[in-house]
Amino acid sequence: MAEIVVAERAPAPAGRWGAAPPQELLERLKDYGQEGAFALWDELAPEERDFLVRDIESLDLARIDRIVRCSLRSQGVPLPAVEPVPESSVSTVEDRTPEDKQRWWKRGLKAISEGKLAVVLLAGGQGTRLGSSDPKGCFSIGLPSGKSLFQLQAERILCVQKLAAQSTDGNTPQIHWYIMTSPFTDEATHKFFESHRYFGLEPDQVTFFQQGTIPCVSADGRFIMETPYKVARAPDGNGGVYAALKSQRLLDDMAGRGVKYVDCYGVDNVLVRVADPTFLGYFIDKGVCAAAKVVRKAYPQEKVGVFVQRGRGGPLSVVEYSEMDAAMTTEINQRTGRLRYCWSNVCLHMFTLDFLNQVTNSLEKDSIYHLAEKKIPSIHGFTTGLKLEQFIFDVFTYSPSTALFEILREEEFAPVKNANGATYDTPDSARLMLLRLHSRWVVAAGGFLTHSVPLYMTGVEVSPLSSYVGENLEAICRGRTFHAPSEISF
Repeated sequence: MAEIVVAERAPAPAGRWGAAPPQELLERLKDYGQEGAFALWDELAPEERDFLVRDIESLDLARIDRIVRCSLRSQGVPLPAVEPVPESSVSTVEDRTPEDKQRWWKRGLKAISEGKLAVVLLAGGQGTRLGSSDPKGCFSIGLPSGKSLFQLQAERILCVQKLAAQSTDGNTPQIHWYIMTSPFTDEATHKFFESHRYFGLEPDQVTFFQQGTIPCVSADGRFIMETPYKVARAPDGNGGVYAALKSQRLLDDMAGRGVKYVDCYGVDNVLVRVADPTFLGYFIDKGVCAAAKVVRKAYPQEKVGVFVQRGRGGPLSVVEYSEMDAAMTTEINQRTGRLRYCWSNVCLHMFTLDFLNQVTNSLEKDSIYHLAEKKIPSIHGFTTGLKLEQFIFDVFTYSPSTALFEILREEEFAPVKNANGATYDTPDSARLMLLRLHSRWVVAAGGFLTHSVPLYMTGVEVSPLSSYVGENLEAICRGRTFHAPSEISF
C-alpha cells in the first residue's frame, strides 16, 4: 500500500478514544492486514476518531477479507472452454406460433392473477452520464406525456394487473414491486414515489431496499481511505441484489405473499415489458429455474455480453465482450450465416423463488467478485484502485436449467445510458423507438397519423394505462386520425 504522507500539525486532543485507537479493533484489523486504516489516527480530531471507529465497526471484516482474497485469487485464471448456446435452449421469434404466444399469455396472466409473480427493479444508479444527479428512474426522456422511467414502469404494472383481473373475472391482483436503490439514490427515490403518489399503485405494494457497498482496495487488497477517517466504498454491483434480498429477508417476504416467480430487470430500458405475461407463461411452460430475454447482436463488435455454454453440456452463462477474442466475436455459423455467439444479455430475467433462495447461498459461499480498476477518490486526491462488484448475470452459472427467449430490439429494448449527442443509447434514440413502436400499434388498430415533421423523427405515445403491447386499441383508434407527436390515453 502506498505510504501515507500528511502535513505536520499539532497532535489532536485525546478525546473519547485516548491517544491510541481501540486496541481490540486494531488487533482485528491487523488480523486481516488492514491496520493501515488507523495510520492517521494521531492527526484526527476527536469527532473524526469517533467517525472512523464507527466506520470500521460497521464492516464485516471476515466477509470482506474472504471476498477480497477470493476475487484477487481468481484474476488471471483461464476461463473454461465455451460453446455456442444450443438451439434447443432458445425460443426464437421465427419459431413461435400464434398459438404458442396465446397459450403463454393466458398462462402468465393466470399465474399473475393468483399472486405468484413479484417484480424486482434494479434502480441503484444515478443519471450522471445523462447530466442528472437524480436517480436514473426519475429521468424523463422527453415523451409527449413527460413521464419518467419510474412512471412508465409503474403504469405497465397497473395495466398487467387489470389484464390479469379481466382474464379471470376476479378481483384485481396485486403485483408486488421490490425496488433496489443504493445509498446514493435511496432517499431521493422514496421522495419521488411519495410526491407522485406511487403513480397509482398502492404504497404497500412497493418495497424499497438498498444494495450493499464494499470497500475499494489497492492491488494488494488494502483498504483505500477516502478521507483520513473514512474507508472508500462503492456499491457492490447490480448482482448485489441477491445478497440484499437474502440479508433483508425479502425472499422470505415473497414466500409469505405466495410468490413463486420473480421478474428482474434494470431501470434504464424505456421499452421494458414489466411483468410480461408471455415471458412468464413461457418460463412456466419450460419448467426451468432461470430464463433471460435476449436480442441478437447487431454487429460483431457490439459491446454486449453474450450467453454461452460453459463446456459441452455445461450450464449457460454470460461472457462479457471484453473477455471475447476477435475470432470468437466474428465466428460465423456456416449453416445459418449468423454469428455463432449472438445472444446478447439485456438484463431482462426471470427466476423461480426456490432458485433464488439456493443461489444466494452459493454466491456468498464462493465470494468471487469482478474487479474493476478505477480512479478512487482518496486522501491523495484520486488513487488507482479496485472496485469489487457482482453482476446480475453471475447466477446463471449456478442454474441447472436455463432458457433464453428472443425479443426484438425495436419492441422491447431501448436503453438510456448516455446523454444526447452520444452515438447510441440516448434519451433521443429511446424516445424515438417508443414513438415508432406505438405508432405501429395505432396504425395496426386502424388509426391514421398526421405529422408536421418527418414521421421517422416522431410518432405518438400510447399510455401504458391504455395498452400493454398494443392490445385493446381498436375502439379508440379505428378510423381516427392522430397528430404526431402526442399522447393517446383513454
